[in-house]
Amino acid sequence: MAVDVTVRNDALINKDLIRQWLLWGLFWLMLFPTVGVIASTKFVFPDFLGRIPWLTFGRIRPIHVNGVIWGAYSTLFIGLSLYIVPRLAGARLWKEQWDFALLWVWNLNLALAVVLLALGWNRGWEAGEFAEVNNVVIFLSLLVLTVQFLMTIKNRNEAPLYVSLWYLIASFIWTDVNLIVGMVGPYSFPGVNNVALHGLFIHYVVGLWITPTGYVLIYYFLPASVRNPIYSHKLSLIGFWSLALFYPLVGIHHYLYSPLPDWAETIAIISSVLLIIPVWTVLQNFFGTMIGKWQGFSQNLPAKFLITGSILYLFGCFQGSTEALRSLQQPTHFTDFVISHSHLTVFGTFVLWALGGVLYVWPRVTGRELWSFRLGNWGFWLITGGISAMGLILSAQGLTQGFMLMQQAEWMDTVITMRPYWFFRTFTGISMDLGMSLIVYTLMKTSLARGAA
Repeated sequence: MAVDVTVRNDALINKDLIRQWLLWGLFWLMLFPTVGVIASTKFVFPDFLGRIPWLTFGRIRPIHVNGVIWGAYSTLFIGLSLYIVPRLAGARLWKEQWDFALLWVWNLNLALAVVLLALGWNRGWEAGEFAEVNNVVIFLSLLVLTVQFLMTIKNRNEAPLYVSLWYLIASFIWTDVNLIVGMVGPYSFPGVNNVALHGLFIHYVVGLWITPTGYVLIYYFLPASVRNPIYSHKLSLIGFWSLALFYPLVGIHHYLYSPLPDWAETIAIISSVLLIIPVWTVLQNFFGTMIGKWQGFSQNLPAKFLITGSILYLFGCFQGSTEALRSLQQPTHFTDFVISHSHLTVFGTFVLWALGGVLYVWPRVTGRELWSFRLGNWGFWLITGGISAMGLILSAQGLTQGFMLMQQAEWMDTVITMRPYWFFRTFTGISMDLGMSLIVYTLMKTSLARGAA
């Protein structure tokens, strides 16, 4: 019976469509973190590529940030969703043929966005720097996907709505609304209100797009990769509703000690601390799912990425909740402690979860066994070692600089003190890039290998 279900579900997906989306995602994954290494190098050697206007720090930094979010991670997520949704719904994707055209619209728009940012087009909002035309295309693309997925779920043949579909529906609807804020916000609200709105927008990108889409991936691929049911459906619903309740209010915690009202800052602090509830409930679910399945874990590459991402999520979110406290934000605000938090969560968690999903799906859509577990495992350790070391280095660096500034140290003295940290941070980025290169090389060799598995 299980074989019949598998064969039936395999017939519901378009393997060629999924491969094309994932290939583009892997291309962006190779490009945009590499841009981040170039930006990191400029901290140590400020004149590095400094005579080329479109490679100055102010232009490549937003390329790196937006590229990782909308290029690498989101493209991989869309490709993986094209695998997940039909299988969970028991129905073929509604208007599936649209996605071949959408593939080119999405990726050509990203390429145009990179060119415009390099030429100096920048709307000023962090994580929202893309030109208006690029934001409109992203919004319309996600709107099309929203309709497609909702119609597919409406036509489903599986009555229960698995938790991955809960998070998928919410993430698309929330982000459709948030992108409207991003399109009108930078030029429509003056003064301190603009700052407050940006704080909400950037956290909605992280908390109402990246976070729930990441949960879509791990709630599907962790049970699938270890062949064990999810630990607790009740815990998954607690995590969902607590995320929906607490996350929309946290964005203003970026602007403590600012002209924003104290009551708004206090609400953001309380909400940030309460985010411990969805984080701990989902992590309990993930580690509970592993009960009885740790044997052979070291040979399960998708599960290694998923569980490692969960461990880094625990550390990254603990940072996020505590740095929202006024007493801790005083030494960490505007330092690389915050950058440590963002890298541990966005890359260390969600990009790792996406890679775990790709490693699970790729052999199944190519019909071939993974070409080399050993090479993929080397990629895993280079990525994991790199992002873990980066988190530690940036945390120590941020605290050091923050306490120096609180002691009235000269700004340039703190910068000179930071230079060794920045030097080692660049090497951690290179390690991550090398690891991703090995993963991508392994996947490409898998596609070219002779003989189907």
